[in-house]
Amino acid sequence: MPRIHVVGAGLAGLSAAVALAGRGLRVVLSEAAPQAGGRCRSYHDAQLGLTIDNGNHLVLSGNRAVARYMAAIGAEDRLAGPGEAMFPFLDLRDGTRWTLRPNGGPLPWWVLAPGRRVPGTRIRDYMALARLLRARSAQRIDAILPSRGVLWERLLQPVLVSMLNTPPEQGSAVLAGAVLRESLARGGAASRPLVAVPDLEAAFVAPALGHLRRMGEEIRLGRRLRQLAMEAGRVRALGFADGEEALAPEDRVVLAVPPWTAAELLPGLSVPNRFHAIVNAHFATVPPPGAAPVTGLVGGTAEWVFAFPDRVSTTTSAADALLEQPQDALVARLWRDAAAALRLPCGNDPPPCRIVREKRATFAATPEQEARRPGPATGLGNLWLAGDWVATGLPATIEGALRSGEAAAELALKGLMGAETLAR
Repeated sequence: MPRIHVVGAGLAGLSAAVALAGRGLRVVLSEAAPQAGGRCRSYHDAQLGLTIDNGNHLVLSGNRAVARYMAAIGAEDRLAGPGEAMFPFLDLRDGTRWTLRPNGGPLPWWVLAPGRRVPGTRIRDYMALARLLRARSAQRIDAILPSRGVLWERLLQPVLVSMLNTPPEQGSAVLAGAVLRESLARGGAASRPLVAVPDLEAAFVAPALGHLRRMGEEIRLGRRLRQLAMEAGRVRALGFADGEEALAPEDRVVLAVPPWTAAELLPGLSVPNRFHAIVNAHFATVPPPGAAPVTGLVGGTAEWVFAFPDRVSTTTSAADALLEQPQDALVARLWRDAAAALRLPCGNDPPPCRIVREKRATFAATPEQEARRPGPATGLGNLWLAGDWVATGLPATIEGALRSGEAAAELALKGLMGAETLAR
């Protein structure tokens, strides 16, 4: 029976394996770490006495690859959010609060309603969003949008920096426009914020592993790929740390590893080589009853505050400047922001906290780095790439990672079907 080796069990690798499972071949999923999930993982933190996510991830109701993946693994009920698109915000500079509420359909009449849009903005301000939808490949956001004014400060800057994990002035207008086209441009029904419940592991990872095991596929954790042995334009063998595994002529490989690992395994491969950090803070305190699941902040250190049943978490994107901040000072700043968002007393002593600093969280979503993203094909006849850093047309998001896994799986299957046709 032909085998398809999926190397890397982050969301891109899991997506590829799930798409391939039950298709009349044997899937072998290998992962260097002792657990699957990549950056999308959960773990028990002994200091807090809680299970926390490595980072806070939010998806939107219009994410079609997310919907397909969750349906395939039987986890549709593991994403929760409001019944309509609602995004509460707080401007920490002056205490102004508002809730952005796009209407459900694609005709954006919500910009006509002062109670639904950003306070202090005018209807014509929102016409700037159309420029993102028409952006060309090499354009930076600051080349087509004014990076100033109320709409920029209170909506575009916080949304774009979290979308791109890049200072938005430097960001790719094409990537920003792609996200808007698949969410806000389709209306509030495609823009509802959804979070994993009770955590990322339970929503995205454990159900996928369970599905693969039920389908009889093989999962090997703690197995690092060290080299690819190539011959005649194909991968001949996979050199794992525990030994070399030869490939049969009909076997295929989906390489779903980080970009720096892919570049080491495939010398000459063009990959993104600039990255930005994300800093998350998890506080062991119960949010107040009725707290919004996600609140956006303007003018603080934290950019988003997440209210989980057993904890309060914050996220700051493009957070390179926070990597060297002293722990105690950073905890105090982030707690001050979170407490303000949730109307909690700040006090002198923050709750117990875990700071998670990811130095290379995602590639820098600039036009220059976008041009370095490879497609799924490698030039080798039996090897394809998957990952949120591959050319998906989206920034480094959960939706992009899952979409890349689907694309690599379909290409691997097409190659296999072509080989079988020639053999017959």
